Amino acid sequence: MFMSALDDAALDDVAELFSLLATPVRCGIILALADGPKPVHELVEVMDVSQSLMSQHLRVLRMARLVTSERHGREVHYDLADHHVSHIARDALEHIKENR
Repeated sequence: MFMSALDDAALDDVAELFSLLATPVRCGIILALADGPKPVHELVEVMDVSQSLMSQHLRVLRMARLVTSERHGREVHYDLADHHVSHIARDALEHIKENR
């Protein structure tokens, strides 16, 4: 089925995606944004991390084009660029729950 898509470049891209999600904070951001756009302060509260740490992780996700940002007055709201990545994170979470 997917065998024709399994070239080295595609596998490198898959590995890069997984490395981007290899931190609990980034996975949490993706899962939080799966429910819709959120301002930075909400993400900080949900993940219980500092504003500066959240900004670093959001910058990485934005540069990878996994999230988008939009300014609303003094706040910046983040959203998923597409929901494929949230399905990956949710499936991984379900997998972990099943195996506990």
